[in-house]
Amino acid sequence: MNKAGFSEDSHNSFDDLSDDIPVAVRDTPGITPQQRLQRLIFILGGISAFVVLAVISGFIFFVTTPKKTAESQPAPATSVATPTPTGSNSADPETVLGHLSYSEAPQSELAPISADGRIRMRKTAAQRFQAMAQAARREGVVLLPVSGFRSVKEQEQLFFAVGAQRNQTPSQRAALSAPPGHSEHHTGYAVDIGDGTAPTTNLQAIFDKTKAFAWLQANAARFSFEMSFPKDNVQGVSYEPWHWRFVGDRDSLETFYKARNLKPVKTQP
Repeated sequence: MNKAGFSEDSHNSFDDLSDDIPVAVRDTPGITPQQRLQRLIFILGGISAFVVLAVISGFIFFVTTPKKTAESQPAPATSVATPTPTGSNSADPETVLGHLSYSEAPQSELAPISADGRIRMRKTAAQRFQAMAQAARREGVVLLPVSGFRSVKEQEQLFFAVGAQRNQTPSQRAALSAPPGHSEHHTGYAVDIGDGTAPTTNLQAIFDKTKAFAWLQANAARFSFEMSFPKDNVQGVSYEPWHWRFVGDRDSLETFYKARNLKPVKTQP
């Protein structure tokens, strides 16, 4: 056999095979393990950087976002209740058992309205009461002052001692007499009026059947007096046709302004 010929044929066959492999494949070098490691490190580094940026962004958002505190929370809706005709009004801290709080008049501001000088009112109110009594007498009506100024101490005795004597609870007693510190008599502007010709009606609901009451209803406003506790009054105090208050100057009007403008609560049916 011709060995040289065999060798030549074999060489030619290898060359023919290599010509069938694409140039791009034949020319691309193989990827080494070191290059694979570098690519893995690059990918992991990118992911880590993204996570770090996300964490930093979340922290900045948390720090800069306004926090909801007790001061920033909207105040809960509250309903402001006005005094009710129940005799007890807890909506107003100055109201006790339906009666508003009043300051005691200075002794130096008081003047007598009775013949014996024991019943007194503030000077301006006393002058207007005497003028009113004189006008009534000219028409045959006798306006008799039954009670005027009372100190807080006197009211305390009247409220608690008489209440205990009559076995009345504070609420029951408050329907007839104000708790100490909450009586209009403390102000020196209030007066209980009776009919001098019908003394048995004094401090009684039937006083509204007397000539004195009829005259007061028709004429008291001319002398700046008004009834404090008419029927179904919003303070829940019992009807007192004998109890009148002076509202003829700035101080008296401001003193009773709150009581004059109370509004009853609209109850649910």
